[in-house]
Amino acid sequence: MNIPAGLKYTKDHEWTKLDGSRVTVGITAFAVEQLGDITLVNLDVKVGDEIAAGKAFGTIESVKTLSDLFAPVSGKVVEINKELDAKPELVNDDAYGKGWMVVIEATEPRAIDQLLDEAAYAEHVKASAH
Repeated sequence: MNIPAGLKYTKDHEWTKLDGSRVTVGITAFAVEQLGDITLVNLDVKVGDEIAAGKAFGTIESVKTLSDLFAPVSGKVVEINKELDAKPELVNDDAYGKGWMVVIEATEPRAIDQLLDEAAYAEHVKASAH
């Protein structure tokens, strides 16, 4: 399974990448595998919105199910991946690249240190799969 090093992960199967105080958020390859073919990414936030850690910022729909997307950190939404409106399959094709969802200007960027590293996330996935 693809769990890139250098990212932080949530128990909700999202990945985060810290760049200064900006946190890019997407869903993991494991989440994509569980969901199947992604048919719709609905982001309920817009640039400039304040978002709180743990709160839903949108949904992702697949042929199998509908899942909420949760903010891993609190802050202001500074970028949204508009490409996902027309091409939700980018999440299937490139979950850690072109399939990113939002960028949050974190009020407390070091909060992502509380998230799982790749080893802890791999353990979490193993436990989830049983």
